[in-house]
Amino acid sequence: MFDNLYGQLQVLEPEKKTLGEEERLKAISRPLLAWYRQYKRDLPWRENQDPYRVWISEIMLQQTRVEAVKPYFQRFLEAFPDIASLAAADEERLLKLWEGLGYYSRARNLQKCARLLMESYGGRMPADYEALKKLPGIGSYTAGAVASIAFGIPVPAVDGNVLRVLARVLKVQEDVKAPAQKKKIESLLEKTMDRQCPGDFNQALIEAGALICVPNGEPKCMVCPLFSLCLAGKEGLWQEIPLKVPKKERRREERTVFILERGTQVAVRKRPPKGLLASMYELPNVVGRIKPEEAAGALKLPPQMVESIEELPAAKHIFSHVEWEMTGFRIRISQEKQAEERPEQDWIYVEKESLQGKYPLPNAFQAYRKLIT
Repeated sequence: MFDNLYGQLQVLEPEKKTLGEEERLKAISRPLLAWYRQYKRDLPWRENQDPYRVWISEIMLQQTRVEAVKPYFQRFLEAFPDIASLAAADEERLLKLWEGLGYYSRARNLQKCARLLMESYGGRMPADYEALKKLPGIGSYTAGAVASIAFGIPVPAVDGNVLRVLARVLKVQEDVKAPAQKKKIESLLEKTMDRQCPGDFNQALIEAGALICVPNGEPKCMVCPLFSLCLAGKEGLWQEIPLKVPKKERRREERTVFILERGTQVAVRKRPPKGLLASMYELPNVVGRIKPEEAAGALKLPPQMVESIEELPAAKHIFSHVEWEMTGFRIRISQEKQAEERPEQDWIYVEKESLQGKYPLPNAFQAYRKLIT
């Protein structure tokens, strides 16, 4: 249970007068900041407010859990300690360091942005919200986070946590993620947010959404610094607010994945430069569910090359818009007959150990990568 430090700063709403939206949002600042400064998590990107560190952490945290990001952030900063080193990085090394975080376009946009910063801004992040929004891979949220945390510019940084908290505080009964509602909340925050500590204010709202007004399950209203001002909290409407809009059903796609082993080597191939998992390496695979007797033929492997075929367990990987339902086979290739492989085959054989340090395999193939011996 939290102590009464922030509770002493609560704003009690007059019985005969309901606060307007702007008044309500202005009133959250003192208790929210007091709570944040006492209970904020100790996170590596909060060690200082360097713009580069803030930017990298915010991009990594998109669609990714905080605990998952921590080790990636440390390794990434060791490999690329500044904008110049990121701009000059080898793409395969960059993607290898990103391996497991998913949404690989984020890593490519980081490098694209770093190169633009080297060309146009002398290798520095611009201390300008509008300029930040125009950079590759940076939208209004990330621009707001960098501008407020690193440069003290009073602009909002509205993510899903902030939308959920403020939807409940203001009792927003429409879809708060709809562009019009999100823009309205951004506009209200821009007018009412703390001018002296905008970075702490934005982080405090995000932290409240992550720790108290949680995304899944019942919010911890009794220890919330905003409870006295929260309309949904007072009325017990946390299950109705924010409004839950049914998600579009993902497309399901069957795939057959192959572990092609040749001695101490395994086959990998590079995906196209555009589209899903662009430029990443993958295990050879085909669309559809292949039967064991069809496995070699699906890859156009001459029968005399195949030493053995082993059926592998099924696996599943969920992307934002598509779900792969996978089956797999381990095919051992004869080293003596390797010259008979056909020129149209688009994979290369690499040493299995190099999958750890050189060739970035996305998480979609993690279940089968673990089976590579």
